[in-house]
Amino acid sequence: MLDNKDNNNTSKLAVDDNEGAGGSNHEQRSACISPASSQGGIYPVELVENFGLNVHRIDKDVQRCDRNYPYFTLENLDKLRNIICTYVWDHLEMGYMQGMCDLVAPLLVILDDETLSYSCFCLLMERMSANFPHSGGAMDTHFANMRSLVQILDSEMFELMHENGDFTHFYFCYRWFLLDFKRELLYDDVFTVWETIWAAKEMSSSHFVLFFALALVETYRDIILANHMDFTDIIKFFNEMAEHHDAKTVLSLARNLVLQLQTLIENK
Repeated sequence: MLDNKDNNNTSKLAVDDNEGAGGSNHEQRSACISPASSQGGIYPVELVENFGLNVHRIDKDVQRCDRNYPYFTLENLDKLRNIICTYVWDHLEMGYMQGMCDLVAPLLVILDDETLSYSCFCLLMERMSANFPHSGGAMDTHFANMRSLVQILDSEMFELMHENGDFTHFYFCYRWFLLDFKRELLYDDVFTVWETIWAAKEMSSSHFVLFFALALVETYRDIILANHMDFTDIIKFFNEMAEHHDAKTVLSLARNLVLQLQTLIENK
């Protein structure tokens, strides 16, 4: 997978025919050696087939990932594929899920190195993996926290959401939280927003991602309220606004929202 793996780590498939057992109790096993293991090992064919299914899904997504961004030539798409395949092999219990390519891509653009990008992606996934389905339930927590924030900081908006079909479940934020807003922003803005989210953990709030999400909603508050948007309207609106947001303005508003909540708590 990655360039710095041991030369002994091969992916050759061999089947043990167990001929010495007179053809009985055949157990097909693979001699596929783990690319992540220094000692290797023998793995069941089922495991190798599972990995193959994941690779099939990876190949489909890699070809579609940021195809219009000039960095992603065929050579660099291969690097992206290698990083994802290696991560999935090391985390087969999770497997590949849509969105992983989106999280790797900006790291590879910045670092332009497979090994470094893989290492950074592993650390990023320590925080982000719980957002993916069947991986920890963090998404439900995000939705609940968004509901509370809007209810506290913008009761008028909350009432509109509640009355117009009740979309206070905040499912329209799903892609935002899954990818740290990667598909909502221009590439250069992705780098700025990601670094701010990471730094905010030490500087202001470990939940800055929530305040950035709320700031996105509040940026278009007047439009949402004036048009009495329902759930379908707001999904369509934000899909059409993808990559058209003023990231600096949204970031500034997000910081102000953090301050507003901190002030409310201090004055309580």
